[in-house]
Amino acid sequence: MDGIALMATAMHAAKSRLDVAASNLANVSTNGFHKRVAHAALTANGLVTTSELDAAEGPLRHTGRAFDLSAAGPGGFFARDRTGRTVELRSGSFERDAFGRLADDRGNVLLGQSGPLVVAADATIDARGIVREAGGTAGALRVRPGTAVQSGFLEAANVDAVGEMVEVLEAQRAFETAQKTLSAIDEARQKDVNDVARVKS
Repeated sequence: MDGIALMATAMHAAKSRLDVAASNLANVSTNGFHKRVAHAALTANGLVTTSELDAAEGPLRHTGRAFDLSAAGPGGFFARDRTGRTVELRSGSFERDAFGRLADDRGNVLLGQSGPLVVAADATIDARGIVREAGGTAGALRVRPGTAVQSGFLEAANVDAVGEMVEVLEAQRAFETAQKTLSAIDEARQKDVNDVARVKS
């Protein structure tokens, strides 16, 4: 692979790093968001950037609201989205809808063991996902085994804003360096071509 092609892949890799860091920064305030981590590697096809999801849990933020829920452990709780598809959530702020179901602002409806969970306004949810109201048990969230439900908390994004800003700057510098190097190589080649043309003439 020649120098120009290599620098072109380096520019593309830097752009990919920048996109990942920018996406992470844009979601720094999104509850439950998990950042992606970019990795650059030199291959036979030049410099390539890949990314992977960082599964580390974000810090918990106390809200005190009974239907703000966060999941700790290997899994989360299940909900049904607007299309009817079952999705797994690790954090969410829920409100009772007109049918008494717990739904978030994206239209995800929490699922119990036998369908959408219907709760009273004064219901509480314990660490096992058991719903209690009027002194008794009214149902249970559908959760993965080993999951602890934390009522009154939301999981913040696991994004370090300062670290992502540094990554943005480093990616921009890497792109500019590769761009300048590519231009220098191109200028050197043009000079060689012109010198050869003068010699032949």
